[in-house]
Amino acid sequence: MTTQTHPVDHELIQAATDIARTRCRGDNHTMAAAGRAQDGRIITAVNAYHFTGGPCAELVLIGTAAAQGAYELKTIVAVGDNDRGVVPPCGRCRQALLDYFPSLDVIVGAGDRLRAVPIRDLLPESYVWADHQLDTE
Repeated sequence: MTTQTHPVDHELIQAATDIARTRCRGDNHTMAAAGRAQDGRIITAVNAYHFTGGPCAELVLIGTAAAQGAYELKTIVAVGDNDRGVVPPCGRCRQALLDYFPSLDVIVGAGDRLRAVPIRDLLPESYVWADHQLDTE
């Protein structure tokens, strides 16, 4: 399978990096995420670590976006604290992001290997739980 790539949204990466540097403190908040809404707004969030599991930054971003009236995201990126850079979403987040935003691009990679790829490419042969996910082609 050849992965399709799209232009990298460097402003989005910078927004997530800024949040990771200024808001991720201690063990409870170690990841930041930024998403680009369809209207161009950038929405940010941090994870909420807890021994019971807690939501990742990408999952918190889904709720934060909805609370701000952004129900469709175009692109998302997660960045780790302590200057860890871009971190790809875990399996649970990949599935949730696909379920909420089937046409979402996700920024992955590092340095000159940064790329924006469709969420479907990160989770091939995924479980389909909702009719809106089915291809009509």
